[in-house]
Amino acid sequence: MHDLKALRADPAGFDRALLRRGVEAASAAVLAADARLREARTALEADLARRNEASRGIGAAMTRADLEAAEALKAEVAALKARIAAAEESVRQATAETEQLLAALPNLPADDVPDGADETGNVELGREGETPRLGAQHDVLAARLGLDAEAAARVAGSRFAVLKGPVARLHRALGQFMLDRHVAHGWQEVNPPLLVREEAMFGTAQLPKFRDDQFETVDGRWLIPTAEVSLTNLVRGQVCAAEALPLRLVALTPCFRREAGAAGRDTRGLIRQHQFEKVELVTICTPEQAHAEHAHMLAAAEDVLRALGLSFRRMLLCAGDMGFAARKTFDLEVWLAGAGTFREISSVSWCGEFQARRMDARFRVAGEKGTRFVHTLNGSGVAVGRALVAVLEMHQLPDGSVIIPEPLRPYMAGTDRLTPEP
Repeated sequence: MHDLKALRADPAGFDRALLRRGVEAASAAVLAADARLREARTALEADLARRNEASRGIGAAMTRADLEAAEALKAEVAALKARIAAAEESVRQATAETEQLLAALPNLPADDVPDGADETGNVELGREGETPRLGAQHDVLAARLGLDAEAAARVAGSRFAVLKGPVARLHRALGQFMLDRHVAHGWQEVNPPLLVREEAMFGTAQLPKFRDDQFETVDGRWLIPTAEVSLTNLVRGQVCAAEALPLRLVALTPCFRREAGAAGRDTRGLIRQHQFEKVELVTICTPEQAHAEHAHMLAAAEDVLRALGLSFRRMLLCAGDMGFAARKTFDLEVWLAGAGTFREISSVSWCGEFQARRMDARFRVAGEKGTRFVHTLNGSGVAVGRALVAVLEMHQLPDGSVIIPEPLRPYMAGTDRLTPEP
């Protein structure tokens, strides 16, 4: 959500920032709705003040036995009751209109975010590791090791997977390794709800913009598309003590997405699924801490990729390719040696106070009056399924077996390779 005071102060600057994201100028519509809201509030306040004044006047008139004046004031109060009800409804409608307009607008890009309309405008900042082109792609390798696509289709339809045996164990090992590594480096482990209320989805900006990409239950709850929703909303409606920040949280959860906007994309294998697991990192901090926390979170995701012996590149996303709630985003793209391409495995985003305003999440500095909105950051640390894809393709051998990265071996009972059954 946006700061109306800042928009009023510089509507032209607001519109220029939106245009960088490919969104048409919106300040005029928002300010018009805001003007209607303030007018409605002014009228309501005037009617309430007059009702209170008239009510006091009734008592004064009765004290001096002026029954005619008392009756006239009573009639005025009765008439004001209907006017106040109408004014309250006008305020509700104007508030809803203003909030609806603001909720539909994405976060504004930071000044150092490059211009660009789509992924072609992203800037590569660096890469690590070799990028060999090896043999089989992950779906072929995984099928030899326990991926049963036909069973998944029978049970749930397209974009689901059944993993069995060695590949299922490798998948589990990856998630546990990532979680343990982040916890060892100071992140607080959380086991959050997978079902959340609509206001939690709104708070992190999955709603209303991306309603068609989400799974809603019959009782109005929503399956989380990422643990970002549950973790970030832990501070919803709260006032944090500044000295308790930054708050660094990590969770390994299933995630659920309709992928409504991805028809025909990545239909093979494990790249784009309706259900997948992901290790998510979330940071709640002060504005002054945000820059350092963004770098810290990016380093945490990169550390996982290095430990697994995976090659990757670091991308700074342009204004037109960032997520709706993001103010600045770094993507980590892992090298898929079988496919011979880089694929996104982690997006690490600073959201500023955009989500905090939607959640009313604030902090207070000891000894200071008032509160300020926290800043929120989120990033994958990393997507388990895509890490599985990268490990299979990067560490494959000509005979179809796969070398297990050394940090995963304790989670695999010491096994150092996966060998397909004859």
